[in-house]
Amino acid sequence: MMRMIAPALLLLAAGPAMAHVGPGAHGSVATGLLHPLSGLDHILAMVAVGLWASLIGGRALWIAPAAFVGAMVAGYALGVAGLPLPMVEPMILASTVVLGLAAAAALRIGLVPAAAAIAAFGLFHGHAHGGELGEAGALRFGLGFVLATAMLHLAGIGLGLGLKQVSARHGNTIARIAGGVIALAGLSLALG
Repeated sequence: MMRMIAPALLLLAAGPAMAHVGPGAHGSVATGLLHPLSGLDHILAMVAVGLWASLIGGRALWIAPAAFVGAMVAGYALGVAGLPLPMVEPMILASTVVLGLAAAAALRIGLVPAAAAIAAFGLFHGHAHGGELGEAGALRFGLGFVLATAMLHLAGIGLGLGLKQVSARHGNTIARIAGGVIALAGLSLALG
């Protein structure tokens, strides 16, 4: 089981290989795909959504990611339109801590409140993406980061469900520890 913990913790602690790429450099969809992967704050929050959903189980497996992505698209539209949203960066950093803690606690507050909290954070992530659009085509860039976000949610779900498959007895505990690591990493980003 220790063989599973170390790689999982390394994946959660790993920084992105690239910084935000220029929108014109690789095409709009490619840039959109890379955008969420180039910020540790985005990676941590999006994986935490999937991890928390895996711990809740049932309909949360699709509702939690859908709530985040749906609100993220709305926030993106606000950002592209130039409509301000207060405290975008602090809320993104808060999302890493709060969503990581929710996973660490395997918090069960009901699916509607959980989806609402997840959606609120998704709105801020989307606004940040819209504000950083640059020269990229809005539709293609948006499609790219929606796909990347969905993949990060699936990675979190896969991590949580995979741990349960590897160890029925300790899988949830290890997944909760991973949530705690996400929260600590988010706190480190917020304080750093």
